[in-house]
Amino acid sequence: MKLQQFSRCGSVWLMRFLCIGLVGCSSAPNAPQPRQLPAITSPSAGRVVWQYALGKAAHPLSVVSQPGVVTVAASNGAVAALQSDSGKPLWRLDLGEPLGAAVGAQGPHTAVVTAHGDVVVIQQGAILWRRSLGIQVRTAPLVAGERVFVQASDRSVHAFDAQDGRKLWTLPRSGDSLTLLQAGVLRPVGNTLVVGQGPRMLGLNSLTGAVIWEASLAAPRGINEIERLADLVGPAARVGDWVCARSFQLAVGCVDATRGALVWSKNLTGTMGLAADTQQLYATDANDRIYTWNTSTGLPLWSSDALLNHGLTAPALLGNKLVFGAKSGVVHFFDREDGKPLLRMSTDGSPIMALTILFGVFTLLMLVGTPIAFCLGIASFATIWTPSGPYRSCCRREQTGIALRLAHLAPGPGFR
Repeated sequence: MKLQQFSRCGSVWLMRFLCIGLVGCSSAPNAPQPRQLPAITSPSAGRVVWQYALGKAAHPLSVVSQPGVVTVAASNGAVAALQSDSGKPLWRLDLGEPLGAAVGAQGPHTAVVTAHGDVVVIQQGAILWRRSLGIQVRTAPLVAGERVFVQASDRSVHAFDAQDGRKLWTLPRSGDSLTLLQAGVLRPVGNTLVVGQGPRMLGLNSLTGAVIWEASLAAPRGINEIERLADLVGPAARVGDWVCARSFQLAVGCVDATRGALVWSKNLTGTMGLAADTQQLYATDANDRIYTWNTSTGLPLWSSDALLNHGLTAPALLGNKLVFGAKSGVVHFFDREDGKPLLRMSTDGSPIMALTILFGVFTLLMLVGTPIAFCLGIASFATIWTPSGPYRSCCRREQTGIALRLAHLAPGPGFR
């Protein structure tokens, strides 16, 4: 079982006890060994485009990509906005204290949460405002529609005005006595804020915090609180008006966010988030076996055990490629249609914590355990993928091959 952390309000001793017990399990000498990597017969080309020293990622931190800019953070409190094509810093701020969750960004506002539960909003490299929640946070803040949304470790949700930090509303925590200290689900769909509480996905009015609808992805089962843990974990995937997510160790599934209806759900063990597009949904089980389903119907497609026990990140989608980072510091690329291995790229051997697709030059950014952020460029694509939303794609040829650029069409105002 992979190491997980837990949080119970008012019971710090229990969290410590559980963490110690799980560390003992995960470090057993007879732990499963990674499967030998298969040969790559027709490899794709790739290269390191840039790297930027930032700081160590003690746990997974999100990366936000906006046209031409990528915003990153490190566990030591360093936050930076970088040019996505060159890695050149636009600004950098060192908060001087560890972070619990990061990073959220939209327009001029960047939001992080300290390890002590302080929400900090940054504008152009300077602190704009700071508010204390007094609760641990592992889910990256969401900045949208001139508001900042924060989901705490007890799965309560808090909304602030992005400009002055005024508290707008709070959704109390769920009735679950035990929750995961792991990133949850917090996504906008139109004017609805979609959040996870336990195995339930809730649609909230983003202006008031009122619950509009509720849908369950799984039914918790077990004889004790640990076995019944079923929190929705991130990253989730938005496909049109659907939000697809994983329920911890139980299932993956999709919910129609316009009416709060469960579209489909499939049993699957595992702890990491998932990725999806209009055709397929991708996820791994607890042993890093890769599974795919038809996004519309939930019917199974292909599966692969090529990376069994390699300690994978949540998947990312890049052109016609499915991408995973591994704890060995290797990035693995597969054909999305059939699971054929296409490319492997190594970093410095440190565990990879997160994968993010960048706007601008269509590349991949990884945040790893050591103080380096890498940006990888992929040289050729069989197909071009255009994300849903106000973006249009085109290609330009370079000496290294074909780089995909996304030309930004200015989105309308409001909550997207």
